[in-house]
Amino acid sequence: MDSDLFSGRRAERFAQLLDEANGGRRHHVRSRADGELTVLVEVGRRLTVERPTVDVDPEFRTGLRAMLVATAERESTAAASGAATGIRGALLPAITGRRARARGAILVGVAAGAIALSGISAASENALPGDALYGMKRSTERAQLALANSDISRGQLFLDFARTRLDEADSVRHDRLGFSAVLDDMDADTRQGVRLLTTVAAQRSDPTALDAVDTFLAGQRRVVSGLLDRPDHADRDRTRRSLALLDAVGRRADALRETIACGLPAPAGSDSLGPTPTGCPGDR
Repeated sequence: MDSDLFSGRRAERFAQLLDEANGGRRHHVRSRADGELTVLVEVGRRLTVERPTVDVDPEFRTGLRAMLVATAERESTAAASGAATGIRGALLPAITGRRARARGAILVGVAAGAIALSGISAASENALPGDALYGMKRSTERAQLALANSDISRGQLFLDFARTRLDEADSVRHDRLGFSAVLDDMDADTRQGVRLLTTVAAQRSDPTALDAVDTFLAGQRRVVSGLLDRPDHADRDRTRRSLALLDAVGRRADALRETIACGLPAPAGSDSLGPTPTGCPGDR
């Protein structure tokens, strides 16, 4: 999501799409941002239709209110400072007013959305594929990734999501397509997480980031192996592919540790699992 998502024009278009989704009149226009905004509109629709009965922590409300008040004070200070510089013009009051209203609307939306999402996130935490709140569960995961402050944090989150997908796999044991789809998502999360962590390890010449990969492999291999007892031959084959990926991850982590121990520079090549080490000179 780009930083310009809530520019004035996009905010106006977002409001139009929300009106239409709630039965308002259709606006016969289209925007290049519609693809991104439609996702947020769907979140808004779910907040309305699937409102959970979850109480929001009072400390969260207090903290959110303090944040919004502080933001409002900064905006007011900035507006006063701008006026003091002597900027004049017939359009300035109107522009300033529109911007203030847009920012105010966004702050209100963020506040309401944050409060509602905190409840929905809790309600959707145990949702399974096919449940009404499963989409919200996955949206919450994407939000966590967006808020992560480092590649290590994002890598660890992806591996956590891979564990979650594995927990979900058993819930769709009677649905071959569903089982395969969940494992596809699990493998995708595994690759993303491993790639981030191995890249950090190679760039820093520090194997510490690989510890999270080793911990992940230890538990994940054991649980994935437990899926091999499924009676369906296709399911067992699909499970073996996930095990093969975990084996490849283990080999990559070991090879990268060896490369770092040799004091070699970060590998130039990479693939879906991150940097591709060539091994120490003495091993060739």
